[in-house]
Amino acid sequence: MTQEPLQSLFVLGSSHHEAPLEVRERFALSPEQTGMLRAALHEVKGIRECVVLNTCNRVEIYGLAEAGIEEEQVRAQLCQIQQLDRSLFDAHSFWHTNLDTLQHALEVASGLDSQMIGETDILSQMKSAYADAKSAHCTGAVLNRLFEKSFQAAKSARSQTAITKGQISIGNVAVDLASRIFGKLTRSRVLLIGSGDVGEKTAQALKSRGAADIAVSSRTFEKAHALAHQFEGAAIDFADFRTHLEHYDIIISSTAATGSILDRSTIQQAMRRRPERPLFLIDVAVPRDIDSDVEAIDNVYLYNLDDLSTIANENLAQRKTEIEHARAILKQHAWTLWLQLRRRALMAKESGGPPGPR
Repeated sequence: MTQEPLQSLFVLGSSHHEAPLEVRERFALSPEQTGMLRAALHEVKGIRECVVLNTCNRVEIYGLAEAGIEEEQVRAQLCQIQQLDRSLFDAHSFWHTNLDTLQHALEVASGLDSQMIGETDILSQMKSAYADAKSAHCTGAVLNRLFEKSFQAAKSARSQTAITKGQISIGNVAVDLASRIFGKLTRSRVLLIGSGDVGEKTAQALKSRGAADIAVSSRTFEKAHALAHQFEGAAIDFADFRTHLEHYDIIISSTAATGSILDRSTIQQAMRRRPERPLFLIDVAVPRDIDSDVEAIDNVYLYNLDDLSTIANENLAQRKTEIEHARAILKQHAWTLWLQLRRRALMAKESGGPPGPR
């Protein structure tokens, strides 16, 4: 019987570490592109398993491939699907293999690699990406174990350290900023544009702190209506939301648009109809929904993901010990998992079965 070649774990990606927001928004994949990329990679000869993780701050491909598979092939697939300039992507991306892949996956799952260190949303996003890949039959024994152990390790790091302590979510930071601008939020009116998960959670955080009047506008009116019902608010037709801007004090934009939906002229018109009243804009979309030059308008306060993350991480120095403790815990988990996978690979090689990572 001919032995199959040994295989390698890998992760190719780009995140806030490698790319500024204006570059990350060019790398962002739509849900359709995410599925297309996963399917295309699974058809590449020699790639046994793959998972595509796409969030507001990162695009990552996790895979198990035969030893002959080159980094070049994986990069080419991503750039082709997203129609990216290869030199731009190469300048703002990373490539890890084997044990480094395991360590990276565990740190991502735990929130240690997040732009807001210790945030918990990434865990559910990883679980969703893994579930989609598994449902599409793109995972097998190795990535199944990698992701399931990553989720367990993330819980261990969080339960044994205080890395999640403090304001480490976009929603919490937004509430704090809104309170500085408006004081009590009981009279603040909120408009949520889009039905994105981050925008929804931000609106929920504002409601929990007293914002009682929350309206929703989305390209799909049914989604807007369903989300507005959760907030006991109103749904606004997407074609009409710009004519209602002056009525709102806080606007959260989280659409999947490929370009901006709010420009300086539109905001200036709204401000003329609400003189002396501040407007708080929170743009959590990637690509961004709101042109950056609107912040030059008097009484307008615009914050994007990078701005909110900078504020959330202001107390990083105080949490440095906890972060290092969590990283040490994850390193031990990664090493244990690596030894388990290597043992399986050696046993498979001796029995003539499918090998694991080399």
